[in-house]
Amino acid sequence: MPRIELRTEIKADKRIVFDLSRSIDLHKISTEHTNEKAIAGKTSGLIGMDESVTWRAKHFGIYQNLTSRITEFDRPKYFADEMVKGAFKEFKHEHHFAELNGGTLMTDFFDYKSPFGILGKLADELFLKRYMTELLTERNRIVKEFAESEKWKKFLTE
Repeated sequence: MPRIELRTEIKADKRIVFDLSRSIDLHKISTEHTNEKAIAGKTSGLIGMDESVTWRAKHFGIYQNLTSRITEFDRPKYFADEMVKGAFKEFKHEHHFAELNGGTLMTDFFDYKSPFGILGKLADELFLKRYMTELLTERNRIVKEFAESEKWKKFLTE
């Protein structure tokens, strides 16, 4: 099973970083290039334990739907979302938050299985792991940008 691991240092309080990371509205901003929209479940605001969201986005020229659910939640240290329905055979995305030099270290672990057996494994090696890493890196860049400025106040109350 492929694993993507990303570490992002953010000069902001971990409660702000944690909540921005579960903001449906901020996620929409980070995925504008895929025309991603929340179409069912929790479609705006902050997603929490046992809540789900269904996303519709264009990847590789094809519109796809993906539903994920928050399966673990320990604010402001950790949460995980897992695919309920979608293009992957399965995935789990862990989000960890730790204090670091007066700011936050945000660590993502994204474990997934591609469908289609050997063809899925070939797709992982050729392009899918790189594509998913780029999507997650852009998401983290947006979280960092909003957390380190006053922009976070558009999505969170103090």
